[in-house]
Amino acid sequence: MSEATEAKDFSFSEENLARAKQLIGRYPEGRQASAVLPLLDLAQRQNDNWASDAVLRYVAAMLDMPYIKVMEVASFYTMINLAPVGSHLLQLCRTTPCWLRGADDLRQAIREKLGIAHGETTEDGKFTLMEVECLGGCVNAPVVQVNDDFYEDLDATSLGGLLDALARGEKPVVGSVRGRQMSAPETGQKTLLNGEAS
Repeated sequence: MSEATEAKDFSFSEENLARAKQLIGRYPEGRQASAVLPLLDLAQRQNDNWASDAVLRYVAAMLDMPYIKVMEVASFYTMINLAPVGSHLLQLCRTTPCWLRGADDLRQAIREKLGIAHGETTEDGKFTLMEVECLGGCVNAPVVQVNDDFYEDLDATSLGGLLDALARGEKPVVGSVRGRQMSAPETGQKTLLNGEAS
C-alpha cells in the first residue's frame, strides 16, 4: 500500500479540518511544521484517542513533513498514543508525592477491579491503564487522570467508586474526591477566616 493510499484511511472531519487550518495559521510561513503536536492531538481525539499510522501519515502530508519527523514527535510525547487505548484512559501518577500518599494502593485497586496492569486494556475496551510521571497535582496526591479530567485525593475505595461510575457511563465530578477546595489544607482553612490576613 502506498503512503498516499494509507494517508486516505484517515482524514479530518470538516470541523477538525477548519480547526487544523487555524492551528497551522498560528505559525509563520515556512514554519507550519511547528503545528505538528497540536495536529496530532486533534487527530488522535478524532481517531478514538490514538494516533494510528494513517493519522501520522495524514499529518505529515498536511504539514509537508517527512513521516519520520512526525513519528519522532509522536513517539517522544507520552500524550500521543501510538496504540489503541480504552475509552477511559487511566493515567496513574507514580511520582514521589503520589507514591508516598498511596499510588501503590490505587494500582492494586485497579488490578483487582479491572484486571489490568500498566499498558493493558480491559477486554471490553473501556479502560486502559498507563502509569505516568508527575501529573502536576502533587499537593492533592494521589492523582489519576481519566482522559482530560483529574481526580485527586483518591484512595482505593474512592477510586473503586470512580471506576464504577465511569463503567456506568456517568461523568463524575472532577477534582478532589474529598471535596477539598483547590489545594487547601486537608485540615481546613487556617488563614483569611474573617476576610483579613491572620
